[in-house]
Amino acid sequence: MDLRERLNARLKEAMREKDSRRVGTLRLINAALKDQDIALRAEGRTVGDAEATATMAKMVKQRQESTRAYEEAGRLELAQAEMEEIAIIEAFLPKRLSDEEVATAVNDAIADTGATSIRDMGKVMGALKAKYTGQIDFGAVGPVVKDRLNQD
Repeated sequence: MDLRERLNARLKEAMREKDSRRVGTLRLINAALKDQDIALRAEGRTVGDAEATATMAKMVKQRQESTRAYEEAGRLELAQAEMEEIAIIEAFLPKRLSDEEVATAVNDAIADTGATSIRDMGKVMGALKAKYTGQIDFGAVGPVVKDRLNQD
């Protein structure tokens, strides 16, 4: 079952269960994917699972930023709502890699790309994004890659 089929099946379940938070969040995901489909129509293709995963990862990041802003403003009920949406979206994302798995992935990407200096950081990050979208926080892995390349 591909990602869209899973999304639609979960949406139908949420509608039957009258879970308004899940229904709303799943509809937001579907709307974002349809927007991308429309943008890609000129190329004659639709959004694939990898692109959908990247979109959902971006949605999670946006909600994490909103959560921090709400918490700083003392709006804990809104922060809680954002955290609930994050949990719903993350259910469709691949499992996050542990720190050890991230280190292994970085080492593998450096070896695969033949990176030898900090100038090759873009190649390494591109390889990681191609293989681990949704599984790695790229904001946090950037400094790890940079340190690793500076050691060589």
